[in-house]
Formats: sequence, structure tokens, C-alpha cells
Amino acid sequence: MPIYEYTRMPSGIKNVLAHMQRMMDTIFQEKILEGWMVVYIDDIIIYSETWEDHVQYIDRVLSICTPINLKISLKKCDFGQQELLALGHKVSGLSLAIHQNKLAEVLYYRNHIRKFSHITGSLYKVCSKNVVFEITKERRDAYERIKHELTNTPVLIVPEFELTFKLYIDEACSQGLGAALHQRQIVDGGPRKGVICYICRQLKDSEARYGATQTECLFLVWDLEKLHYYLEGAAFEFYTDCTALKSLLKMKTTNRHM
Repeated sequence: MPIYEYTRMPSGIKNVLAHMQRMMDTIFQEKILEGWMVVYIDDIIIYSETWEDHVQYIDRVLSICTPINLKISLKKCDFGQQELLALGHKVSGLSLAIHQNKLAEVLYYRNHIRKFSHITGSLYKVCSKNVVFEITKERRDAYERIKHELTNTPVLIVPEFELTFKLYIDEACSQGLGAALHQRQIVDGGPRKGVICYICRQLKDSEARYGATQTECLFLVWDLEKLHYYLEGAAFEFYTDCTALKSLLKMKTTNRHM
């Protein structure tokens, strides 16, 4: 009985994407670790500060593909771009913006919208059990505000890890919490302050009964866990309007919540 093997990545197999990603990571692991290349399944992005480096990096990638017969479709390639579309975002060397053709996918862009959970809290309640579906003024206003926030194209900046991050906690409310990660950078010889990302979540029923200080402390811990890939090993400043949190530095007795 003859033995067959795939010569191309087949479609429809459950783990095929994970296998493809693992294969690409293995092939290009050295280049990925050098910090000028990223791979997502069958998409490769090469980035550089100069055109000379860009040409050199492309040549190095092609020198890997040729011996192992890894083929590249030229009609799907773009070279020497100042910005590109990747995973629903418009990416440049300085910013990360929403792709206009993807605006219908609201949840995909929650990191671009300040107080997302706060704005959409009334809409989420419709999804709860034993709740009558009714379009109230509050829900209509929430829907219109989300559309407004998205169509104004929030733009996020690319972090510079050698600079100090600034983490701001938004005002806590009974529906949820929010925070924004900022950074002041030097662009074209002048200072520029921008947002790297917004994060938010709704409060659980038990958390909604916390006091203001406990709620702020809860979200500070959640912020640090959520943003660890930015803040771990980096310098950052934390800003809040809850002065009671300063007492944590002097607290001598233990508290089961704080």
C-alpha cells in the first residue's frame, strides 16, 4: 500500500493552524528573537529603521526560504511600506489605528475606547437571564456613543520601553473600572503624549459592594496583571484620585481584601 504525505498545508484539519504557527516559529526563531520580524501563521512582517536594513532583512529571510522550498506569493507581498494593515489594524512605526473596514467588530477594538465597560454596561445587561429585551434611552445612548468613539478613529502609539509609562485609573463606578496607559515620547524633535492602550472590565456582583478604596485597590492589582507585558521590568508611574490608597504603604495590620 503506497504511503502519501502532504506537500502543502491542508485545510480543514483541527490543529493545522497551531502546527503552521509552530513550524514558522521554528524556521524563523533566530530572526524573531533579533527583534525585526514577526510571524502570524503564514504572514510575515519585517520592520526596520532604515531602507538599507530593510533590504538586508528581506535578503536574509529569502535565503532561509529558498533551501527548504518555502514559497512566497509575490502578488500578496508589499515592500518598503510606511504603514500596513495587520490583523484588523493600521500599523505604522509610531501608531496603531483602527482599520475602517473593521468598525463593525466593536469588541475587537475595546482597547482603543476609554471606559468601554462603563459605556456598554447597559447593553451587557440585555444578555443576562430573565431580562426583557427593551431598547431604552440609556441603551440607545450607549449604542450611539460607541459608534461615535469608533468613527472618530482612536489612534494608539507604539510603546518605547526605555521611557517611563504612566498608568491612570479612571473614575470607578458601579458598572466597571477603566485605566489608560500613557507615555510621553519625543517625535520629530518635540514631546508627544499619547495613549498606548485602554483596559476595562465590568465588576462582579460581589465586587460591586466594595468600598471606593477597595475597588481602586482591586483594579490596581488587575491593571498590573493585565499590563505586565508592558510594565514588567519597566519604569512606570501610577496615578489615581483615591488618596486613601497611600495608606497601604503604612498599613501594619492585614486585611483580607487589601
